[in-house]
Amino acid sequence: MHGDRRTPVTVIGLGSMGTALAETFVSAGHPTAVWNRTAAKAAPLVAKGARHLPSIEDAVNASPLVITCLTTFEDTRTALEPAVASLHGRALVTLNSGSPAGARETDAWATGHGARFLAGAVKNVPSAVGAPDTLLYYSGDRTVFEEFASTLRVLGGDTVHLGDETDLAALYEMAVGATLLPALVGFFQGAAAVQARGLEVTSMVRFSGKWLDMIKSLLPVYAEEIDSGDYSDAASSVNLFLSGAAHDADLTRETNVDTAWLTPMHDLVKRAAEMGYGEHSIAALTEVLRKPERAA
Repeated sequence: MHGDRRTPVTVIGLGSMGTALAETFVSAGHPTAVWNRTAAKAAPLVAKGARHLPSIEDAVNASPLVITCLTTFEDTRTALEPAVASLHGRALVTLNSGSPAGARETDAWATGHGARFLAGAVKNVPSAVGAPDTLLYYSGDRTVFEEFASTLRVLGGDTVHLGDETDLAALYEMAVGATLLPALVGFFQGAAAVQARGLEVTSMVRFSGKWLDMIKSLLPVYAEEIDSGDYSDAASSVNLFLSGAAHDADLTRETNVDTAWLTPMHDLVKRAAEMGYGEHSIAALTEVLRKPERAA
């Protein structure tokens, strides 16, 4: 944003997250151009003040800042291929899932076409876009981040530039996101067990929330143990978790809930004990997860 002029923005990809991004820019007063392969998805945004452009070339040409919200880096490159001539000199920001390697490949592709590239990630659900505490992080061309920081902060008040290495946002996206599926499946297993007793799943939500708060409080402790490599102060030991594995088998017999998804994790704990970490902190599983370097 320069003075009182709000930066024009183009949003490519109008799934649930892309739509939320575009709606937020429109609400904040940014001239917002949108494009989606299925044009009908743009109609609600047009009714709110966005401008739908029929071709992706026109959409890219419409703004100095182009934000893509497609599924993968490959999808982003494929969608933008017809508009590569228009990328020159523009800031391209990707908000999609993908690996660090995918981010590096897209950086080379984008800069090869003259774009200024920034990779990013939204660490929340679409309904949270625009909230003061919503986290988005970016990595890559710092000049892009600095030039458009006020515009990017429209999407979330907790907006961070991780560094100049383009793949950092993708690395943190995958590192932080690794917690999601195990936590959700654990909740779903608990939900099935509670229902097996004829109880409402809503009855456990408050307690699950408290449990997640407790886990959150432990993260700084475990992070320090992992960074230092010292796992000797074991408030929760590997052996403690190992002894609890039998309870899951009991739960399966009693409730007929499938707990087989836990087997690989139990195996990981067992391997840690076999490696001599039994009386050490459960954070020592990090050492088991590290694959040894292959001999040259």
